[in-house]
Order: sequence, then structure tokens, then C-alpha cells
Amino acid sequence: MNEILKEKLKRLPTQSGVYVMKDINGNVIYVGKAKNLKNRVSQYFNKKVADDGYTLKVKTMVSKIYDFEYFITLSEMDALALESNLIKKHQPFFNILLKDSKAYPYIKIDIKKPFPKPEIARKVKQDGAKYFGPYFAGVKAYDILKVINSAFEVRTCNLKITPEKKAKRECLNYSLGLCSAPCTGRIDKEGYNKIISKIIYFLYGNDNAIIKILEDKMRIYAENENFEKAIELRDEIKMVEKLKQKVVAEVPRTVEIDVFAYTTNNIAGAISLIVVRGGKIIGVKNITTIDASLTESEVLSNFIRQYYETSKVPEVILTSHTLDDANELAEMLKTTKKPVIAKAERGYKKNLLKMAMFNAKDHLEKSSTIEKTHFDKTIGALQNLQTALNLKRLPKRMECYDISNTQGTNSVASMVVFVNGEPAKKHYRKFKIKTVEGPNDFASLSEVLTRRLAELEKGTDASFKETPDLIVIDGGKGQLSTCFQVLSNSGKQIEMISLAEQFEEVFKPNNPHPIMLKRASVELKLLQNLRNEAHRFAITFHRNLRSKEMLGETKKKATKPKNKD
Repeated sequence: MNEILKEKLKRLPTQSGVYVMKDINGNVIYVGKAKNLKNRVSQYFNKKVADDGYTLKVKTMVSKIYDFEYFITLSEMDALALESNLIKKHQPFFNILLKDSKAYPYIKIDIKKPFPKPEIARKVKQDGAKYFGPYFAGVKAYDILKVINSAFEVRTCNLKITPEKKAKRECLNYSLGLCSAPCTGRIDKEGYNKIISKIIYFLYGNDNAIIKILEDKMRIYAENENFEKAIELRDEIKMVEKLKQKVVAEVPRTVEIDVFAYTTNNIAGAISLIVVRGGKIIGVKNITTIDASLTESEVLSNFIRQYYETSKVPEVILTSHTLDDANELAEMLKTTKKPVIAKAERGYKKNLLKMAMFNAKDHLEKSSTIEKTHFDKTIGALQNLQTALNLKRLPKRMECYDISNTQGTNSVASMVVFVNGEPAKKHYRKFKIKTVEGPNDFASLSEVLTRRLAELEKGTDASFKETPDLIVIDGGKGQLSTCFQVLSNSGKQIEMISLAEQFEEVFKPNNPHPIMLKRASVELKLLQNLRNEAHRFAITFHRNLRSKEMLGETKKKATKPKNKD
């Protein structure tokens, strides 16, 4: 332990708050919360506790701590909120980072509207509408919606229906028996709401009625020799029957339940999520995690908090571990009503947790090798690259630039971004070269980098406002020298290198001698992937631009009037 840590540990307060661990380069590597900052932070450096109870991932994280800072909060609830914000801001490696945090689909029915329609929604809003789901892992929201549209005469259009504004005539769906045509007044609001009630009844897990409706329709289509439609309905009936098989004994149909189970092998961990709606399991998701929290309950709490940033909070959340911050977490997740967060001890809840734990252990066993390989190719490669090139910071955000043109025409540039060793495609940007005539890659790179650094000052674009840890230029000493001059003139303290393609030489500013990384090393492969992606992105943009130009010329020729003799 260095002297900085020793002095700071002595001055730690006993209030609740959030602590931020940093490595020797100032990178944030872990963010945590504590009821008592002095006790919790000191615990990391207690040798006896470390030898007896620390997992390998915690020991690895502690070995990298060079400094820390802390923030006192008025309550544990405030600490929970601040911790979440800091994790999102810094994305520390030793915290859980839910990469697969995409919003899963729901079926939404906005019952406030006079004639609502079931539709797919990716985001749950506090708008008074009913949301059913999320659907994933074998149960598709689109398939459920298709069944609803086949069974019930409910509208699928986006017409705004009011007493004053009605359509002149019904659409084809009315003729096919797929819509009750509220747009022309064929059905009133009361009658239409009865149809919506039946749909909601089905979505709450009552399948028998809808199977009967589909079977009757299938029989009619078959009698009328519309075999194609009859086969389609037969497949939908099979899908609903398959859904019925997911019923969990004794689970109330009206209660929404999410189940979380966590297991670890002291290196990595796995969390299994089971989603129960309408008495059925409609989704199972297994996720591998790396988190250096001191307790397994903290890992689970961190995961749950991140998961519900994009998902609907159910009435009941079952956990494999008792969460110390369950009350604060429930308060944080509360929408109209606080969810019940508890460890199940008996009955169907215990059985659900057993199932989730079995899935978590099975996933961890199968994914450990894959996860290690992924680590080696991403964060491990970044660490190796930092050491090999003697970089001041871990290059968590790398930007690579490349130029593409055809003999100087339609000259463009690409900016490709890798974050934590992986492509961050939402942050890719492309440029049209504006000030350079002819095939001059040096001047083009100078223009692009000047424009990019100017955008850094504005801070308006989501990608441009982020400061890179490392800029990589596709080229040799000449390209690097030109770009480094632009960087120096800007006054920005950003590290820069170039990668020359022929011999895969790495050049650093003010050093005429190249650095040769090992041919088979993960750090060289990472740089090659970054460079190749920048090359691909630039060429694709250039080709698209050239194709549009050629198409425009073709259209001009086609519309040009012929000379009359």
C-alpha cells in the first residue's frame, strides 16, 4: 500500500457515501457505495480479510488500486443513485457493465385511447398504458401480436379515430374479418373495449379462449378451401399450445415475477434471469459477469439496478441472495408501487429460484473459457498495448482515421472508435474532405483531425465530445508527423501513434524507430482490427458517394432533351 492510500484511509469519514478506486494512471477501475465509508474502504486493504475471503477478481482489482476518492451522501438512497451515475459515466472494468442492455420488446395497449390497438414497444413509459412482457429467449412479441390480430377483430392502422373524424370506407382487413372497423362506426367504443378486454385476458395467461377462436377460424378457412390461411392459423395454434407448456404450477396469473440467481467460481460469475408473466415463463436470460464487489449480494444488486434501466419493474423480484440494500433498491425502482424484493424460502418461489440457479451454474461452466478468451482479446489486449507502447493511460477509447478517394476525387475520411477493445459503431463518424484538391492524404488527414478536435471543444455531438485516450493513424512516419503537428497546435494532451501496413510497424511521435509488436500478439491484432475497420468504413463511404454521383449523372443524361435536326 502506498503512502497516498495510507493517509487517505486515516481521514475517511464514517458517513454513507460512494468511493471511486483509481489505478496508477488515474483510470477509474471500480465504483462502490457504503453505509460507512471508513469501514468499507479500509476493508479492501485489510490483509487478514483479503487472505481469508477475497476472490481472485477482488484481489486483482485491489492490486491495481493506486488512489481513491469519495463522496459523502445524506442517505444510502442517495449513495445508490450516485453510484449508478458514476458507473454509467466511467464504465469501470471491475463493475458489472450490462453490454446486452438492449430493451426487450413488450406488447403495449394504450387503454386511454378511445380505440386502442396492441403494438410492439421497446421502451416502457409511465403513460398509463398497459405493457405485457418482456418477451425473449424463444417467445417472440411479434408472434404473440400476430396471434392477437388473427383471433380478434382489432385494428392495426394508425388512423386517429374521433366522433367528428371518420373514414369514408372500411379497409381490406374489415372484408377479411380481421378488423371490426371502428374507423367507420361499424362498432362503438363499448363493443370495441370488450374485444380489448379479451386480449388483455389472453395476455394475462388465459389461453383456452383464444385457441377456440383460432380453431373455429381455421375450420372455416379449410371449408372454403383457403388452405394457405388455414395452415397459418394451425401454426399459430401450435405456438399458443407451446406457450401453455411454459406454465409454472401454483404461480398466480396476475402477478408479475422476475427471478435473479447469481453464482461465481471466484474468477467470473453468472446471473440467470427468469421472467414469469401470466403464470408462464416467457423469458430466460443468462449473463456472464465480472464484478469486484466484496459480497455476492452486492453483485446481484448492481446487476438488478442496471437491468431495470431499460426494463419494466415487476411486482415481485426474487433473488438468490438476501440484498442488504433491498429497501433502498425497491425505493429507487418504484414507479407507482414499490416492488417486493426478497429471497424465496418456500413453495413455487423456491422452485423458480432453484431453476434460475441451475441455469446460472450451467452457463458459468460453459462460458468461462469463452469469457477468458474475450477478456484476453479486449481489456487484456489494451493492458498489453499500454505496456508495450509505454502509454500513460489505458487506451479505453481509441480512435482511428483513414482516407479514401479515387485519384483525388470524392475524397472522404473515416473515424472509427473502439471502446474497451470493441467496436463502438454508434460513435463512428465520416467526413467529406472540403479543402484539399487531388490525392493528398497528408493534407486530408490534417483537415480531418483539425475538424475533429474543433468538435471536441463544442461538445454537442455524442461521439465528438468524448476525448480519446489514443489516436491511431493509418500510415507511417509521414502521416503521423502531419497529424501530430495538428494535435500539438491544438494544445490537447492526447497520445497518438501510427500503424504502417506493410510491415505492421508502430510509430510514436518524435521517435524515428518503429516498435515491432509480436506478430501473433493480441495487442497487435487489436490495432489491426481497428485499422482494418477504419479502412472498411472509409471505402464504403467513398463507394456510396461515388455511386450516388454516377447515378445523378445518369439521371441528368436521361432527362436531357435531344437536339432536333
